[in-house]
Amino acid sequence: MRATIVERPIDAAALLAEVASPAHGATALFVGTVRDVNDGRAVTGIEYSAYAAMAEKEMRSILEEAAVRFGVTAAVVEHRVGALALGEASVVIATAHAHRGPALDANRYLIEQLKQRVPVWKRELYTDGTREWVDPSGARAMAGAPASAPGARPGGASHA
Repeated sequence: MRATIVERPIDAAALLAEVASPAHGATALFVGTVRDVNDGRAVTGIEYSAYAAMAEKEMRSILEEAAVRFGVTAAVVEHRVGALALGEASVVIATAHAHRGPALDANRYLIEQLKQRVPVWKRELYTDGTREWVDPSGARAMAGAPASAPGARPGGASHA
């Protein structure tokens, strides 16, 4: 069980290998990538920032919850920060269990909780040259707001 904020490209195959075991009959992989359009606006990339110590602590708490709730003993989460181009992975989650149901359920739980609770912020870069901090819930854009701005909510774990 591991959760890490990284500044390098994420190697999904390495995360799969990390959770591999002959005891696991199922492995689930989620890869959140930067897409080219959000809310009807053309995107050229995303800048992610995080309060790494707090983000990793909350990610570990979510992993522990998933372990209890779904019985997974092998799960890895990496979230990337910095500037990402279209198609690059912003978050990768690998979970493994003896059976597919718990592996898949834990994987979905992890990404949903990460998006809601982890202090990772994203600023979208648009084709018209503008940049905006994005509310991870999708309810509002934080135009020009820094990650620490009042009302800016953490948790934009991925663009997916």
